[in-house]
Amino acid sequence: MAIESITKTLGSGSGIDISALVTSLVEAQTATKAAQLTAKSDTLTAQISAASSLKSAINSFDTALKSLIRGGSVSTQPTSSNTSLLKVSVLSGASAAGLSAQVEVRQLASGQVANTATVADKSAAIGQGTLTLTFGQTSVVDGEMTAFAAGPGTPVNITIDSSNSSLQGVADAINAKKAGVTASILTDSTGSRLVLKSATGASQGFTLTAAETPGQEGLSALAVGVGATGTTIGSAAQDSIVAIDGVPVRRAVNSIPDIIPGIRLDLVAASVGTKINIGNEAPTAALQTAVGDVVDTYNELYAQLKTATDPITGPLRQDSAAKAMLRSLADLSTRTLVSGGVAGSPKSLSEIGVSTNRDGTLTLNTGRLTNAMLSYPDSIEAMFKMGAGLSAQLSSIAVSASSTIYGLGASESRYTKAKTAITEQQTKATEAAEVLRTRMTRQFASMDSAVAAYKSTQTFIENQVKAWNSDS
Repeated sequence: MAIESITKTLGSGSGIDISALVTSLVEAQTATKAAQLTAKSDTLTAQISAASSLKSAINSFDTALKSLIRGGSVSTQPTSSNTSLLKVSVLSGASAAGLSAQVEVRQLASGQVANTATVADKSAAIGQGTLTLTFGQTSVVDGEMTAFAAGPGTPVNITIDSSNSSLQGVADAINAKKAGVTASILTDSTGSRLVLKSATGASQGFTLTAAETPGQEGLSALAVGVGATGTTIGSAAQDSIVAIDGVPVRRAVNSIPDIIPGIRLDLVAASVGTKINIGNEAPTAALQTAVGDVVDTYNELYAQLKTATDPITGPLRQDSAAKAMLRSLADLSTRTLVSGGVAGSPKSLSEIGVSTNRDGTLTLNTGRLTNAMLSYPDSIEAMFKMGAGLSAQLSSIAVSASSTIYGLGASESRYTKAKTAITEQQTKATEAAEVLRTRMTRQFASMDSAVAAYKSTQTFIENQVKAWNSDS
C-alpha cells in the first residue's frame, strides 16, 4: 500500500492520530541535529558576509584614494596666464613644483589638406591605373605646391582598377592602405570632391602621382604635387613653433610632452609676440579636504572591522585575517609615509594633525594641519603621491586583506566551502528524516490494522453473546 493511502487510513483502527504521532517522533529524533546544522549555516553566512564586506570596504578605500590622486587635485598643478593660447598639464608621476617659464606660441602644427575639383557623381568611374603616395617637405603658395623634397620613407602604391575606379572607390582604396593620409568625400550643391589629409608636421607633406592605364585615363585629375592643376592645397603641412623663454623649438604636433620636463603643453592658437607665463599652484585646500576624507573613511572602515571582530558578538572574532587587518589599520597614522625632505618636515599623518583616539578611531586637528600645510606643503603633497606614501601603505593593506592565500579572500573561500558541506549535511538529514517517517508510518499502519482486526473480532463476539442471551 502506498504511503499516501496509508496516511489516509491511519488511526481508523486504534483511534489514535498516528500521522501527528509519527511527525512528533520524527521531529524529536531529528530536531537537535537540524537546529545545530541551521545554527552552523547561519554562522557561516554571517562570516561570509562580514569577510566579503570588509574586503570590499578596504578595496573601495584604496580605489577612492587612487582615483583622487590620479585626478590631480592633490598635487601641484601647472598654470597658464592665457589658456586661449596655451593649456598646460602635468604628466603622470611628475610634479609641477617650481615650474616657471615664459612661452610664446608662434605657429601651430598642421597637416597637409588637398582637395580635387568636383565631380557630379561620386560613384561614376574616373579612371584606372596606379596612384603613388610620397611623403616629404613641401612649399605651398596660394594653394599650389611650388616645391617638394621627398622624405626617407618608401612611396605607397595604390592600385585603382574597375572595382574601385570611382571617386568613392579611390577614397576607400587610399584609406585601406593606412599609409598616413585620410581620404574623405565632401559633397555640396556643386558636386563631390576628394579631400586628402595628412598628420601634422612639416615632414607629413605629400604628393599623389598617377600612372594611368592606357584607354582608362582620368586619374591624373586627382594628382597632388608641383604643377598639378586638378587639385588645390588648402593647408600646408608644418611644424608647431613655440619659444620657451625666448628659445624657439619646433615639434610636429600641438600637444607637446617633451619640452618642459613633466609638463605637457597643448597649443590652442598662435599669437606671435604674446608672452604667456606658466607657473604652478599648490593644492592647499584640496589636500586639507583629502586628509579629512581619509580620516572619515578610515573611521567608517575601522568601526565596521571592530564590529566584525568583537570578541563576543563578532562573526569574525576568531578570524586571523580580520585581526591582522585590524592591526595594520591601527598603526596607519604613525607609519612613515615620506622619506628625506627638509629637516623637521612631517613624515606621517600623526605629524600633520591626525591623532589616534582610545577607541582606535582617528581625529583631525585642523589647526595643526593648516600650520603644517603652510610650513611643509611639499611634504604633505608627497604623502599623496601615486604608488607612494599613503597610497602605497593602503594598497599593501588592501592586497593583504584580499589575498586568497592568507587574507580575507582565503577566509571567505574557507567559509563558503564549509557552508557547502553544511548544506549537503542538511540535505542528507532531510532525506534521513523522510526515510524514518516512511518506516514509522508503515510500522504504525501495521499496528493500526491489527487493532482494527481485534476490534472486529471483539464486535463479532459481542454480537454473538447478545444473540445467545436473546435466544435464552
